[in-house]
Amino acid sequence: MKGKTDRILLSHGSGGSLMHDLIRDLFVRHFDNSILDKESDSALLQAPSSNIAFTTDSFVVDPIFFPGGNIGKLAVCGTINDLVAAGAKPYCLSAGFILEEGFPMQALEKIVESMAEVAKTAGVFIATGDTKVVEKGKCDKIFINTSGIGFFPERNEQYLLKEKIGPGDRLIISGFLGDHGMAVMAARNQMEHAINFFSDCAPLNLLLDGLLEVNSGIKFMRDPTRGGLATTLCEIAGGSTFGIKIFEDQIPVRPSVKGLCDIFGFDPLYVANEGKMLIVAKKGSEQNILEILKKNPLGKNAVIIGEVTSENKGLVTLVTSIGGTRIVNMLSGEQLPRIC
Repeated sequence: MKGKTDRILLSHGSGGSLMHDLIRDLFVRHFDNSILDKESDSALLQAPSSNIAFTTDSFVVDPIFFPGGNIGKLAVCGTINDLVAAGAKPYCLSAGFILEEGFPMQALEKIVESMAEVAKTAGVFIATGDTKVVEKGKCDKIFINTSGIGFFPERNEQYLLKEKIGPGDRLIISGFLGDHGMAVMAARNQMEHAINFFSDCAPLNLLLDGLLEVNSGIKFMRDPTRGGLATTLCEIAGGSTFGIKIFEDQIPVRPSVKGLCDIFGFDPLYVANEGKMLIVAKKGSEQNILEILKKNPLGKNAVIIGEVTSENKGLVTLVTSIGGTRIVNMLSGEQLPRIC
């Protein structure tokens, strides 16, 4: 970016010429599209459907760069995946930035470039945004808020509902668990060059759009981010008329991720993911869903990890590799702070 300074100044958020230069020369240049180019206070959209999904999320990851991504890529993928988990087709995003005075302009441009790249890859656009600058020490480098709008094909309206889950349904995870959380943890402890895996951060509409366009047997989906798979399963089972049973020896975790978890004392079941989807599938449809998922690089390691049962209502149980059974509880504290 051609700028007058290599760092963010308070005047970049003052409403004056420096702020307008930042918006025009960085954000508009990278996020370029016909809606954003109008530079209106509100994005004026033509909705392709009246069935709308709307979500918002804020991202405060530390460190902001990690193996396989950064806070910008994470923000775009995270919001897209929340729309996908509801069964919606992502359409557009907003992007709000809170920048700390002194933040390097080069780092900001790298973050914005990655956001633009992953949005283009996922087939969405950034329709509107906002930038605020706070005094040094009032935030940690950069915080990003993204909101997303998606639309439901008519087939998907009121489709992916927890109430439709019942005994006999199968649980599928789309790939290895814990990659994101441990990639961030490695970067936080200057160990990123010692690991052989990356964050799984990815836009999952590239994996799941095809499945959602047909009556594939998917009943419910959720992306297991903060709190990991265990917390997501507990949220699904809690207060329900069914139980969930998973099998330890079927849960996919890379040996390198497991090793790093052992070093730091973490359970991979509770480690965050940013490019995986948990799918509840109607019994009998699971093999067809797996076959379709495995044709996509984002789903090549998808596996069945458990089932919905009529026993232990409201609970998640784990069948251990030695044949025992234990209850899986929701994460009670913060296993890994500032992860997304």
